Amino acid sequence: MNRLKEFSKRKSIEQVEEGSELAPKFDDNGLIPVVISDYSSNDILMHGYMNQESLKQTIDTGEAHYWSRSRQLLWKKGATSGMTHRVKEILIDDDQDAIWLKVEVEGLGASCHVGYKSCFYRKIINEEDSSIRLEFTEEEKVFDPDIVYPGSENPTKL
Repeated sequence: MNRLKEFSKRKSIEQVEEGSELAPKFDDNGLIPVVISDYSSNDILMHGYMNQESLKQTIDTGEAHYWSRSRQLLWKKGATSGMTHRVKEILIDDDQDAIWLKVEVEGLGASCHVGYKSCFYRKIINEEDSSIRLEFTEEEKVFDPDIVYPGSENPTKL
C-alpha cells in the first residue's frame, strides 16, 4: 500500500486547473464536499464530506472514508453496516474543491442509513397551489435500520 503523506500546495490557477498535482481546497472547517455515485448505474447514492485524513485513507485503502459533521469523527463507510464503498474511481472538479467518488457498494447494496439504496430517495414537488411536498422515488427500503444498526444513535440532527 502506498501511504500518501501530503497533498500538493496550491501555487497557481494553472497548476490547480490544468496540472497533474492533487492540490485539494478544503473549506474553513477543513472539509471538502464529496458526491458518491454507483459505479455501474451512475445513480447518486449520497453526499458527504472528507477532511484531509479521510481523503488520504480513501486514496490509500480504496475504501471510502468520510468525516461525519454530526458525530465529529472520521468513519469508514460500512464499518458498522457492512455496506462498504469500494472505490472504483476518484474524480476532482476543476478548481479542486469537490470530490466525486464512483463506488461499488458491498453488503446489502445500500448507502442510506434510513434503509434506502440512495440517500436521495425523495424528490421535491411544486404543486399548482404553490404548496411543496416530497414524493418518494424508492418504493421500498433495502434494509431495516433497527436490525443493521441496533442500539446506534441516529446520525441525523435537528
